[in-house]
Amino acid sequence: MRRNSWHILRDPDGAVTLSRRLPVQFDLVVTSHLPRAGKLRVAQQIRQDMWRALQAVKGFAPAVRVADTQNGLCITAGGQVAGRYPRAQAEALLRGVLEDTRNRARWVRCAS
Repeated sequence: MRRNSWHILRDPDGAVTLSRRLPVQFDLVVTSHLPRAGKLRVAQQIRQDMWRALQAVKGFAPAVRVADTQNGLCITAGGQVAGRYPRAQAEALLRGVLEDTRNRARWVRCAS
């Protein structure tokens, strides 16, 4: 895999998972919901913002899963962490990224 390669997995149910490593593993995980938009583009946008917030976590490999629900999209964000890390702090940072109203508006706007 090239340095800038990402694995894009498409489930039979229509969910899209974007990850750095296979198999996809969520040691760190936070969920959220968004209005309906382009799943892959939303995953890419979230992955970028998540990485900016969590790049100091050693051994972090981001992963984002975006699935359809009746009310929009269900976002599962986080990823694999090799080694010890401050779980509560990392979850709080990730939750802050996912719940930021400016981020959410930008993600939906870019993916629509």
